[in-house]
Amino acid sequence: MLYDDNNVNREELYMSNQLPTAIIGGGPIALAAAAQLVKRNKPFVLFERGSQVGASVLSWEHVRMFSPWEFNIDSSAKELLIETDWSEPPQDRMPTGKELVQLYLEPLSQLDSIKPFIHLESKVKAIYRKGFDKMKTAGREQAPFIIEYENQGQVNRTEASAVIDATGTWLTPNPISANGNPADGEQEHADHIMYGIPDILGLSKQRYSGKNIAVIGSGHSAIQSLTLLHELKLHIPETTIHWVLRKQNVSDAFGGGENDGLPARGELGTRANQYVQNGNILVHTPFLIQQIMNNEETSTLSLHGTKLTQAYSIDKIDEIIVATGARPDFSFIRELRFTADTAVESVSQLADLIDPNIHSCGTVRPHGESELRQPEKNFYIVGSKSYGRAPTFLLATGYEQVRSVVAALSGDFEAAREVKLHLPETGVCSIPNTPAADYQETCCTNISSSIRSVPINEVSSCGPTTCS
Repeated sequence: MLYDDNNVNREELYMSNQLPTAIIGGGPIALAAAAQLVKRNKPFVLFERGSQVGASVLSWEHVRMFSPWEFNIDSSAKELLIETDWSEPPQDRMPTGKELVQLYLEPLSQLDSIKPFIHLESKVKAIYRKGFDKMKTAGREQAPFIIEYENQGQVNRTEASAVIDATGTWLTPNPISANGNPADGEQEHADHIMYGIPDILGLSKQRYSGKNIAVIGSGHSAIQSLTLLHELKLHIPETTIHWVLRKQNVSDAFGGGENDGLPARGELGTRANQYVQNGNILVHTPFLIQQIMNNEETSTLSLHGTKLTQAYSIDKIDEIIVATGARPDFSFIRELRFTADTAVESVSQLADLIDPNIHSCGTVRPHGESELRQPEKNFYIVGSKSYGRAPTFLLATGYEQVRSVVAALSGDFEAAREVKLHLPETGVCSIPNTPAADYQETCCTNISSSIRSVPINEVSSCGPTTCS
């Protein structure tokens, strides 16, 4: 049963706050949570598995975001930064992943109020209540959390009064197979498979030049990689591009073109359509991959599966790029009492608002601590992980999530309930950082944004025809 903030034991709340709040993750939402806790003079400790903050963001450092700086900086973080000699980036400029880290996350992490409490190269292995497994109830809420983490080969443990899981989903990409499990041979041939958006024109240029490449997926990430590969093919014509989708028709991946309410998204789809029409991209759809095999004679791979229920294969593939989305990792919280939607794997109360089977909406009605509560008191899943497998998360939404959660953890339930949003009307995506894609208009160009301060139960959800 979820707890009722009207029945909170204030003395218990005060005593528990002598222990820090543990933040798991070191990306934008995790650091925003740290900033919110600093503003409320609440102790915290942050665990990041990478060697620096924003480690996952740096894996797509070459990609330029659709959203300008205005929507990528948390308000409390900004307040802390402007007290230093920090140079605020132009609000209307769209940063790359690298710029997001270098110009925002790194300066924020170096603040005296934050830096001492960050543990880098610290992978959280398990979180549980001290002296409790998942089954035991009596006295559970009075027991502190134990954060078990590994650093330099040594397992350490620390206590916490609350836990904010902001680990995201980037490190757990969906596999190749259409059934949600790894295709036969996928792990065996991992050396020839990349997940996400590789730096095709930069660090990975040699890897893809003149090769036969299969891009798997139908979303923005897949189209971004196709765009980059097409640019490579213009300079190295021997490069061959295969596009594998599950959709019945490839046109379903192109969006609305000139009629799209999001100019950059429409342009991205229009360009992909042009590449397909001129034969520079070979389309295979609906192709459901089941197996990846090695051809020893040619030292290449072949993809095997079905197309329209008939056996189908693509041969002589050198490299595979997988852009099939991502999923949350729940393994380290299995001894906590949490719920997730059975389909989307999002926080349960968000599922009906973000399920891509129902919506293509990039913005969700205002929500905060109340919707994010778990059966485990003082444990919250926030950020992109709160969206589960849905691909429509916005940084600005995550910033508001942690503001509301921290307010509740501080006993300010009125502030937690009054959710304040500063969001674009449509979704926020990203584009390849190439001259051809350096658009003047993006997902957030035609913004009619406003700060909304309203009780969360008074705002309806978005419609099914907006940005994905």
